[in-house]
Amino acid sequence: MFHPKTTDWDNRMKEMFDRIDSILENRYHGSWKLRRNRPERGATANPEADGLFNVGVFFTPGFGSRLGRGYLVEIVLATEEAVPRAKRDEIELFVRDLLLEFLPVYFPDRKLTVERDGSMYKIRGDLGLGKA
Repeated sequence: MFHPKTTDWDNRMKEMFDRIDSILENRYHGSWKLRRNRPERGATANPEADGLFNVGVFFTPGFGSRLGRGYLVEIVLATEEAVPRAKRDEIELFVRDLLLEFLPVYFPDRKLTVERDGSMYKIRGDLGLGKA
């Protein structure tokens, strides 16, 4: 059984990243051909499983990272086509900007930051269960 605060945290993260996924799909729809086995956007009940983007996070304890623990942001494009580095950088910056806008909305009582950690962005700050 999961702690209710953990479940709430996960649900808010999922909702925020589904929103980011939708914005990315709207902006970049048709830019690259989907992988053969990837359903079109909206074909499944979960935005992570269809369309061009799968955007989410996974927790890392941060061993070996100068930033320590946090949530690494993963941006997967479901295409076999080459995505130019400049376009990939644009998408990553756009996701960072959306996170900076949405984190205070979805987690209003938390002090969270988004910083580059190696090749990915990391959400870090007040990650504890002490607050709602």
